[in-house]
Amino acid sequence: MKLILKEGKVLEELLEEIKKEHKIEETEFLYKTESKKGGLFKGEIVVVKGALISDIQEYIKEFLGEILKNMGLDVTFEIRLRDEQIIVKMYSDKNSILIGRNGQTLSALQTILRQAIFNKIETYPYIVLDVENYKDKKVMHLERLAKNIAREVAQTGKEVKLEKMTSYERRIVHNILSQNKKVYTISEGEEPNRHIVVKLKEE
Repeated sequence: MKLILKEGKVLEELLEEIKKEHKIEETEFLYKTESKKGGLFKGEIVVVKGALISDIQEYIKEFLGEILKNMGLDVTFEIRLRDEQIIVKMYSDKNSILIGRNGQTLSALQTILRQAIFNKIETYPYIVLDVENYKDKKVMHLERLAKNIAREVAQTGKEVKLEKMTSYERRIVHNILSQNKKVYTISEGEEPNRHIVVKLKEE
């Protein structure tokens, strides 16, 4: 995966240069910015570091492919970009091994993958790693759970503490109930036991 590095005085101009050189839109480039002193009388210099999404996608296939091959798994990939998220779907005849108990193997693979990409380009991509439609089904389950709990809290007035969840699962619940007029959500506790509490809004 090729690291793209540009330095200059104006961020917008640097991004325009990158877009023209690689014939891409800004959404096709994952990057971070930082500033450094440019020396005597030169002011601050803007530094852009990143990689093309297409290069990241190829790296994902190679990186995951090697790990899963060593696990004795034959896996095919479907990778696409959606709302600035890199969606990676894996297909295998051993999906249960890929997913692991309560999705632990899948979650571990996603964490390792994000860290590997960070080590290359110094910024974390937003990746959703899925096995067929396991996470889609999980989202639907969390949506139903969140709505049922919200209804219960609205009716009884008593807060409800949910079981511990991953940051991904908590984000889903927070998003689902963010527009609810009767309840609100907060996260409590320390990882890995961090959980959501659903509370009644005050009139």
